[in-house]
Amino acid sequence: MPAIQRPQVGDKAPAFSLPALPDGKNVELSDFKGKHVVLYFYPKDMTPGCTTESCDFRDAHARLSNSGAVVLGVSPDSVEDHKKFAAKYELPFPLLADEDHAVAEKYGAWVEKNMYGKKSWGVQRSTFLIDRDGTIAHVWPRVRVDGHVAAVAQKLEELA
Repeated sequence: MPAIQRPQVGDKAPAFSLPALPDGKNVELSDFKGKHVVLYFYPKDMTPGCTTESCDFRDAHARLSNSGAVVLGVSPDSVEDHKKFAAKYELPFPLLADEDHAVAEKYGAWVEKNMYGKKSWGVQRSTFLIDRDGTIAHVWPRVRVDGHVAAVAQKLEELA
């Protein structure tokens, strides 16, 4: 499977429709027209790095919301897994279930990984800031968790 080109700043954000908490009802990018969207892709619920990143977004949620943004987390986990994860860590934003990784592919976040010589496909931790018109405003292609959410909040405040 060849890697798909990641959308760049200035590109129209790829449309999507994915099931989300709490009821599995689909959430679409177009639902948030007129708002900034922080779309973050993460590999797996309940893992250390993903938990830290999601909790950092939780802790900054008021700051991000005050800047006019909606936060959406996306992983290949099921809605049921997302329910447990969101409940355990009191996440105040939707987690979207991209079980067939089609949206991760559209955003270039589904990549071939090489761990200890073993190759596999999975989500590369990445974040996209989408502006009010649905255009990519900023891309963090290979996220390191420490300090990431603060960088997102700062970029969002610059755009507001």
